[in-house]
Amino acid sequence: MLIHLHKQATTTPKVRAVIQASDDPGTALAERFGVTAQTIYKWRRRDSVEDRSHTPHRLQTTLTPAQEAVAVALRKTLLVSLDDLLAVVREFLNPDVSRSGLDRCLRRHGVGNLRDLKVKAARPKHSGFKAYEPGYIHIDVKYLPQMRDESSRRYLFVAIDRATRWVFVRVYNSKTAANARRFLRDLERACPIRIRTILTDNGKEFTDRLFGLRKRAQSGQHDFDRLCTELDIEHRLTPPRSPQTNGMVERFNGRIEDVLQSHHFRSGEELEATLHRYVWLYNQQLPQSALGSKTPLQAMKDWHKLKPELFKKQPYYLPGCDMRPVLGIGLPRVVGRGLFRIVARGLHQPVQRTGPGDMGGQGDGTGSCLLPLVDLSIISYVRERGARFLVLSRHRFPDNSLILRLHRSVPRYV
Repeated sequence: MLIHLHKQATTTPKVRAVIQASDDPGTALAERFGVTAQTIYKWRRRDSVEDRSHTPHRLQTTLTPAQEAVAVALRKTLLVSLDDLLAVVREFLNPDVSRSGLDRCLRRHGVGNLRDLKVKAARPKHSGFKAYEPGYIHIDVKYLPQMRDESSRRYLFVAIDRATRWVFVRVYNSKTAANARRFLRDLERACPIRIRTILTDNGKEFTDRLFGLRKRAQSGQHDFDRLCTELDIEHRLTPPRSPQTNGMVERFNGRIEDVLQSHHFRSGEELEATLHRYVWLYNQQLPQSALGSKTPLQAMKDWHKLKPELFKKQPYYLPGCDMRPVLGIGLPRVVGRGLFRIVARGLHQPVQRTGPGDMGGQGDGTGSCLLPLVDLSIISYVRERGARFLVLSRHRFPDNSLILRLHRSVPRYV
């Protein structure tokens, strides 16, 4: 049993019960329990043995109940601040009232928070995105911060499928119609889905539509529009000054901004590699609540089983490498399954062959797998991370590029 006693109490509930049940004189009981006779008489007059509340029965306030009622009515009617109400009360009701006393009065009557008294305007509810089958793509452009090794800022073109949340990004030096066409061609080649509709904003890189004083409708002769027509894709535009229409890609831009704010980049190549690594993880490793805790690639594979006619090729997982960018190493181009073409740009560094699995062996046998895609420099990864890669075959082209068939003999870092 938990007993709550006053911090200066000289008796316990058991002693108090004995006092109430005893017929001995008060002086005898006081001497017996070591308390005053007044304490004995106090507990004999009570019916319980618990301490009473020490809160005053009557509050010592400067304002009378009538003045408090007037102050509360003014607060509810005029919705004035505490300082303004204090000036009115001192001028017309009671000049001796203090600011803290008036604040306690308002709190006792439930009007202490002025924000709760104001009528809140009903916010228009934004309806959710209409459900579409795969093939409805949102596209937007995000500014990237300028790195120390760059002379100007760059731009991130972002595309996301509405049904599967699959994301595709590219970084360009300028935000032009030519780069928008280039991005769309890369997107159309990389996306396993048949793209039917594209939604963009009214940027000059996407449309020749104008609004405001120079209002002009979309002509369809813009370079991006002509490419959409060539690829049999419907190009839609968001209404003016309504970015929420393209909110799905705007939300992903917010994720990109979180990545930019939480990392320190030493170069533009490191920034670009980090963004591509994050998109790879987003598509293949990060479950999305909007997809029922599935990853975008899992959702894409489920759609492929349900409606394969919506796809032009089968979606599959792409193994990735945890590699950092190195100056002088270009992005690879996939030549065939398990083959990589890496443009060295004058940087000649041999790939070390190690282990008994050289030229087709299994190495140390720890998680060996063929990699159909390399993000950046394999050579730098071998040297800096101490990873063991085995070159199964190599061929040098006249343009100083290499084709390497690699065998990985270390577990993947995630």
